[in-house]
Amino acid sequence: MDILANAGPEWLENQYRLWRDDPASVPDDLRAFFSGFEIAAHDGDAAPRDLVRKQAAVELLIQRYREIGHLQACTDPLDPCPPPHPALAPETFGLEQSDLDSVFHPGDLVPNGATLRQILDRLRQTYSRTVGVEFMHIQDQTEREWLRRKMEESGNRLQLNPDEKLAILRKLQEAGLFEIFLHRRFLGQKRFSLEGGETMIPLLDEITRNAAASGVCDLILGMAHRGRLNVLANIFGKPLPNMFAEFTDNVELAFVGEGDVKYHKGYSCDREFPNGRKLHMSIASNPSHLEAVDPVVIGKCRARHSNYGPGGRKKVLPVLIHGDAAFAGQGMVAETLNLSQIDGYQVGGTIHVVLNNQIGFTTSPQHARSTPYATDVAKMLMVPIFHVHGEDPEAAAHVARLAVEYRQTFGRDVIIEIICYRRQGHNEGDDPSFTQPLMYEKIRRRPPVHEVYAARLIEEGIDPAAIRAQADAINARLEEALGGESVPIGAGYRGKWSNIQRHYEPVEITTGVPENILRKLAVRLSSIPKSFSAHPKVVRLLEARRRMAEEGSGIDWGTAEALAFATLLTEGTPIRLSGQDCRRGTFNHRHAVLIDTTNDQPYVPLGFLSPTQAPIQVYNSMLSENAVLGFEYGYSLEMPEGLTIWEAQFGDFANGAQVSIDQFISSSGSKWDRTSGLVMFLPHGYEGQGAEHSSARIERYLQLCADHNLQVVFPSTPAQFFHLLRRQMKVPWRRPLIVFTPKSLLRHPDCRSSLAELSQGRFREILTDSAAKKAVRTILLCSGKIYFELAARRRDEERDDVALVRIEQLYPLREDLLAQALQSYPKAETFAWVQEEPANGGAWSHLRPRLTALLGKEPVYVGRPAMAATAVGSHRQHVREQKKLISKAFSL
Repeated sequence: MDILANAGPEWLENQYRLWRDDPASVPDDLRAFFSGFEIAAHDGDAAPRDLVRKQAAVELLIQRYREIGHLQACTDPLDPCPPPHPALAPETFGLEQSDLDSVFHPGDLVPNGATLRQILDRLRQTYSRTVGVEFMHIQDQTEREWLRRKMEESGNRLQLNPDEKLAILRKLQEAGLFEIFLHRRFLGQKRFSLEGGETMIPLLDEITRNAAASGVCDLILGMAHRGRLNVLANIFGKPLPNMFAEFTDNVELAFVGEGDVKYHKGYSCDREFPNGRKLHMSIASNPSHLEAVDPVVIGKCRARHSNYGPGGRKKVLPVLIHGDAAFAGQGMVAETLNLSQIDGYQVGGTIHVVLNNQIGFTTSPQHARSTPYATDVAKMLMVPIFHVHGEDPEAAAHVARLAVEYRQTFGRDVIIEIICYRRQGHNEGDDPSFTQPLMYEKIRRRPPVHEVYAARLIEEGIDPAAIRAQADAINARLEEALGGESVPIGAGYRGKWSNIQRHYEPVEITTGVPENILRKLAVRLSSIPKSFSAHPKVVRLLEARRRMAEEGSGIDWGTAEALAFATLLTEGTPIRLSGQDCRRGTFNHRHAVLIDTTNDQPYVPLGFLSPTQAPIQVYNSMLSENAVLGFEYGYSLEMPEGLTIWEAQFGDFANGAQVSIDQFISSSGSKWDRTSGLVMFLPHGYEGQGAEHSSARIERYLQLCADHNLQVVFPSTPAQFFHLLRRQMKVPWRRPLIVFTPKSLLRHPDCRSSLAELSQGRFREILTDSAAKKAVRTILLCSGKIYFELAARRRDEERDDVALVRIEQLYPLREDLLAQALQSYPKAETFAWVQEEPANGGAWSHLRPRLTALLGKEPVYVGRPAMAATAVGSHRQHVREQKKLISKAFSL
């Protein structure tokens, strides 16, 4: 009872007297408490006071077990059970040995009363045996009481018949014998063995069965390499001949591009259970960056449950498996946990399984974290955390059932920590006794987990012959599969991706929209309900956009973007945009979500264009780049028909998402045959704002480019941006699109387009100007904002001999179109590449060899010298540098 958690005897005695005088004068919990046991009828008797004290002491003892019983739990297979915790001793609460056989009435534990001895046995069984649970930090009383009742009613144990126990043993045997077989047949090969943590397999099996029974249709699993092959074989049912072929490095086996090692690959399957329920299961591909897959899985689940519509959250279950060192040490874990209850990122709860090997690569826990448990970071969510003995698969199965039921009931995360060990080193060629000799001496003496559990079942009377028969059948299946033929497994581009073309090819697709449609949409976008009180400045901005469309000129960046979104939505393309402050836009240019000035209620004009339009989602994200970008990448994998966009607050800040960019966005198509149509908006431009607000690091994205894996684009006009966004959804293939978006150009008077430019044509990879071509002697090639400064200088100096050629798409570079553009200037002799970025940044290093090959000579470089920081912090210095490079360009 919460009210008794910190109650003292004197306070209770006083409350008791009040209750005797007037029962309504004390809280409901105390009325039930005082009514729950027999007391003498008169105030002066000492017996009632003594009984109140002892009853209160029992209540406090029960409360203390619920709070810290986990500290006395026996959960470590390598160490003896901890001694009795002094804070849980009856004597600490003033109870004596003579009280052990006295009857007490703690109503919510044993409603009909029990002896103190029986109460202690129930408490130890529930909170201090092979399951330790932390749940009293949960502030929601409904959740806390639900958990308490479920755990105390069962004593945190399952009542299993012999067949059910043999089924659990079979999953343990499959896990253990699989590892032993691999070790014997493929000696020395890396497999990141699950040995010591095999209990994870029956736990996952129980999660999948209960998930299907509770109405889950899709389960998406994310995990790093430890135990991944075992999960693929014994949970996902990946054909064993295929897995063994991967050990023999059979490159013909569904190997795409560069491919990846076998313990990074994804897989999907459909499982059918005896109750007739079906479950589609996917394991997401994941690099060795451990927790990088976490937000990807969450994003995939968000997209899938969105497709299901109302109730979708209960139909899609994310499961993430973590290592103990990574869960405590990787910031991605906290970022992903933080997403769990944020609007726009919720998925109805994730089941987290922490496989606690009690060691990192070679690092012991005392050197890897500052908290008692590896799971302590999860307390930020106020969700249940279960610590399970790694050699008690029955306890793990019970917790798995409880976790699924809790998640389906409350839509919140659950943490299950399996405390186990790692029999081999970090990999099978490693000797862990170098760094943990005492630990590995203990491990060496321990039999495999399936043998430990088998011996326990034999003690309980289960026939040893049945146990041996299961093991023999599993070994026979493994041996048979070793010589079996591999089964063809479809790679990517199935299901919802079946209409998407795998290979990239340059296509020229008309993306213009008739002017009358654009004008109608502009009116809809500028219309505000009469009952809505918009900010006066926003009203003026919307009116200006409407006038731009009506007049057909002066269309700025924000208007072109809004019209691109509107046209796609009305054509049936769903759109999702997220990022820090993206609803308004960092530079106050978007205002996709309006806020009522009187009540803070939102209004989304893009959501009220047409009764038949596709849905629009615009979410301000938490202050994270890596997790949010990973989430949107995962979302895009499940939405090839939708436009998924992540916007950085400043392009520089994408640095914080480098792992997601390198390991997923730029390379997953080559490694795992899983590409994405994700769009990244990266504000870029040198305006004297310092090194953290200038550069989106164009050079980094270009360094990642190969085999048409990315589109890297620096559009210079609103019309180009309009057509680019529409092109992304009209091309037959999907590739991530990196867009360097402007800052100062958002309001630059020369950075404008006409309505005719939006209604006609397409995105143009190369833009030439209207210079008198025969008079041109010098060609300045450039990209982005610097064009407008060059154009202004040329106009001021009336330099008809200089042509400006903009490379709008930096990769894939349309060399054919660029060659055509340059050939139209027959007398050009001098060629230069002009950029505002330093020489070791921007597009120069990427374009330099390509332009040299195209021109037959190296172009002159015009730009800042190489710099350690991307930009100067002094606005005066910036202006001086900018003038210098513009002057140099026109003095060639």
